[in-house]
Amino acid sequence: MANTIELAQTGKRDYLQPLPPPKEELLGLSPQEIKEKYPKWFGNFPYPYMNGSLHLGHAFTISKVEFSAGYQRMLGKRVLFPHGLHATGLPIKAASDKIIREMDMFGENFERYDPEPEDEKPKSTPSAKVGKATKGKLAAKSTGLTYQFQIMESIGVPREDVKKFADPYYWLSYFPPICKDDNNAMGNRIDWRRSFLTTDLNPYYDSFVRWQMNKLHGLGKVKFGERYTIYSPKDGQPCMDHDRSDGEGVGPQEYVAVKMEVVEWSPAAKAAVEGKVGGRKVFLVPATLRPETMYGQTNCFVGPTLKYGVFAINDSEAYLVSGRAARNMSFQGLSPSRGEVVQLLEIDGTSIVGTKVKAPLGVIPEVYVLPMDSVKASKGTGVVTSVPSDSPDDYTTTQELRKKAEYYKVDPKWLDFEPIPVLTTAKYGNLTALEVCKQLKVQSPKDAIALAEAKEITYKEGFYGGTMIVGDFSGESVQDAKPKVRAQLIGMGLAVPYAEPENMVVSRSGDECVVALMDQWYMDFGEPVWRAQTEKLLARLDTWTVETRNLFESTLAWLNQWACARTYGLGSKMPWDPEFMVESLSDSTIYMAYYTVAHLLQGGDITGHTVAWEYLFCNGPWPNPEPFPKEKADAMKHEYNYFYPFDMRSSGKDLVQNHLTFSLYNHVAIFPEDKWPLGIRTNGHLMINGQKMSKSKGNSLTLREGIQKFGADATRLTLADAGDGVEDANFDEKAANANILRLHTLLGWCEDMLKDESKLRQGPKTYHDRVFEEEIIDHINMTKTHYDSTAFKGALKYGFYEFQNIRDWYREVTADDGMHVDLIEYWIRASALLVTPFAPHSADHIWTEFLKESKSIQLARWPDPGRAADRTLIEAGAYMRGTLKMIRDAETTLLKKMQKGKKGKADGPAFDPKSPKSVRVYMATRFPEWQDACVQAVKESYSEAEDKVDDVKVRAILIDKGLIKDKRVMPFVQAFKKRMTDIGAKTAFNRSLSFSESQVLAEFLPYLKRSLNLVDAEVLMVDEALQRDGPGFTPMIIESSEPGSPAFEYRNV
Repeated sequence: MANTIELAQTGKRDYLQPLPPPKEELLGLSPQEIKEKYPKWFGNFPYPYMNGSLHLGHAFTISKVEFSAGYQRMLGKRVLFPHGLHATGLPIKAASDKIIREMDMFGENFERYDPEPEDEKPKSTPSAKVGKATKGKLAAKSTGLTYQFQIMESIGVPREDVKKFADPYYWLSYFPPICKDDNNAMGNRIDWRRSFLTTDLNPYYDSFVRWQMNKLHGLGKVKFGERYTIYSPKDGQPCMDHDRSDGEGVGPQEYVAVKMEVVEWSPAAKAAVEGKVGGRKVFLVPATLRPETMYGQTNCFVGPTLKYGVFAINDSEAYLVSGRAARNMSFQGLSPSRGEVVQLLEIDGTSIVGTKVKAPLGVIPEVYVLPMDSVKASKGTGVVTSVPSDSPDDYTTTQELRKKAEYYKVDPKWLDFEPIPVLTTAKYGNLTALEVCKQLKVQSPKDAIALAEAKEITYKEGFYGGTMIVGDFSGESVQDAKPKVRAQLIGMGLAVPYAEPENMVVSRSGDECVVALMDQWYMDFGEPVWRAQTEKLLARLDTWTVETRNLFESTLAWLNQWACARTYGLGSKMPWDPEFMVESLSDSTIYMAYYTVAHLLQGGDITGHTVAWEYLFCNGPWPNPEPFPKEKADAMKHEYNYFYPFDMRSSGKDLVQNHLTFSLYNHVAIFPEDKWPLGIRTNGHLMINGQKMSKSKGNSLTLREGIQKFGADATRLTLADAGDGVEDANFDEKAANANILRLHTLLGWCEDMLKDESKLRQGPKTYHDRVFEEEIIDHINMTKTHYDSTAFKGALKYGFYEFQNIRDWYREVTADDGMHVDLIEYWIRASALLVTPFAPHSADHIWTEFLKESKSIQLARWPDPGRAADRTLIEAGAYMRGTLKMIRDAETTLLKKMQKGKKGKADGPAFDPKSPKSVRVYMATRFPEWQDACVQAVKESYSEAEDKVDDVKVRAILIDKGLIKDKRVMPFVQAFKKRMTDIGAKTAFNRSLSFSESQVLAEFLPYLKRSLNLVDAEVLMVDEALQRDGPGFTPMIIESSEPGSPAFEYRNV
């Protein structure tokens, strides 16, 4: 292992810096001609956050670009693979502030920290809900650590150095070098000249972000207005996705909060409330998503075990809701002052039961409060209005209360009502909830699964197919009436708008977030014209998988106004309103363009000043006065025009819902169409050993730890093998360990072969030589196909694992005569080239040390054979391997039967594999008649125009021929149809073999005898064998032979 790791660090690989061709060479050429004469490839990935070391999850996403970059360069393209360093937003600032607080608590070096004895420590209780943001972010993981200084120590920072991180800008000098070193240790082909830091620490990038925001503002894409946003009271600003430790992707959920004025308190509630509300009217305030159904209110529900509060809204009104809801309301203008929660009293839910309240718009004007066990304080206001006609929950609960009134301590007169029809649907009539519950046999509120299904059906049927039958909007569709009823309720003072987070959101400062109604700058995503332009871009974007395209389409369907400003954290200031900073997702949408010019601006450094961005990126006029010499700007513009747009952006799939879609929106707004992105590829998260990465579980690996443990190339091979789709991938440490041995063995074998070529055969090529050569060509072509589609697991399979398998077969099958020197050198050369994108260190070692090439393999081209493989020889090779496996497997089966026989479970077979043995191989020249009949039936039922088989017609033909009851028939037909799909109908219908089976068997027989340790082996035609008599000639076995699938029979001799 140590030896292999040392080989992986030889450093033979060249770090080439991509440059566009000189401007003079491009004069007079069209963009298409430039593309053909000077092809380029530009790949990138979301720059990682500089608050810790890169882990294997980062490396997995990076590897998709890295492998593509290595491959594209082998195709002769000028490849650009840059790597930025992200620092804007809340995480670093929040962590720095925590360190400051902890230094105040424990001293500069935390010397006053006194950990509790192990048996007194409170047990860590991870959140039941794991948000998307918890994946891949160290500070958010369940580490079991309480303090930030402990987290810093856990990632390798000495305790005496932690105090330095109290300065947020110190992070930006500490972690970037680690990031660069780890990437270099992995061997990534990154052009570090173009690296940069975000935030205003880098004036050039700061200038770029301010230009971007000014441009969007000038185009009317950035607007200002009052809107709901996820907000952290502790941080005093909106909490966007990258500022969250839990709840990424969660947005505001808007409700209508209905004001149900108390008419008469229950005795228990009256005693609790009297004299404590200051003469204010008190309202129970349920939050509803279905204001159109308020006509059918029959009662109101509270959770009998919940705690409620009565909160002052103003001098004349108070709301009875949960404390959580009151906190949200206080940031929505529903409190005496912003953020102020004035609780007048606390009251148990059970005390409220029996209170009479008004039902706004209700057919029944006054209703009673009843208990409902399933009411949650964490959703809505903790108060629920009840419409049994259109809510299965409400209907089943009221039915349950009627049945067990005494148990629930409710007065039957409180339940003296029937469901009130509000709307009608064609399928379920005017009492949808009742009918759906009846059909699904929902008996009680405890039938959770059936009840959930009933709720979904009732809501969809009512909303999409319902028509109002009561109220001012009777006769209108529910879809049309819903916003009108909402507006009417609010306009009449019977309800107020209310919003809260869809799910729990926790900021990186540890604050549970609320929804705030506030004036703010926002990106007007979802605006119809802008969205249509973005959909046009998506339509031509290469997403590599249907799943990724579907994710984009669904995001475009719901994404709308997005707050783009904040007041806390690191970043660039809003150009026209410097009180605010640009939010960390909004400032990182088009920086891929910045890569093309960063090296010319920064001169190899990561800090710098002002640039004429409009001239560079949007063909704007050259400014007067000029900020710097125009020839320098033209040099930058030349780089940009050559490399942009980018060809592939690799990212985790979770960024589609924000960053990646924002990027599409901003590109269509800012850039001309010829600069729109060409491709975005997404991947799932990376598991380790089949489990989600978790520091507390001990299966979290940083990139550095992975390389130290397995070496760079073995780590890279295992990342390639981990998976390619959007489903979660798996880094298998056992596979990584095995890859160390594979690489070590490969290097040793290549060295042995090339060190002493005298033991290799020269001269004319034999049949097995020709098969091997065609298999090399075939695997080169298959590997290329997989590289082209970024299917790296497949490329690794054919270019590494199976490529060694065909060599192993060739070595075995030519053991008597030896391997041909030209083919072994061809195989070694090809094996190094095919694996270069994956294992550059090992490949370069083979290339320069063993093959004695004078230049690095990074300068070599793809080993294009220039033709397809000869399928006749390829199929012959597969036939030989298949035949050997079939005969060998049969012998293994016989041995197992013998072992069972010794244990008394079965009689031993008549043939003894342990005794001297021979084999007869029976070769057929024609297929069984029943198979020919099946193929003919499929052929007669096949439409060439539609490339489709009519299964009904196939079945009818088989019935007519009396074959349908034969158990062999339908499995054969299904297998044949699959073969049609795999190789094409025309080839499948031509069932003749492409090779001479008798010739192949003749060539193969000597190896068959040697590998199976046979005394003898002979090939007989089926017709000839059937004429023979005596032991070892079994007609049933002989007749099972088919062309391409010979039968065989062992015998002892």
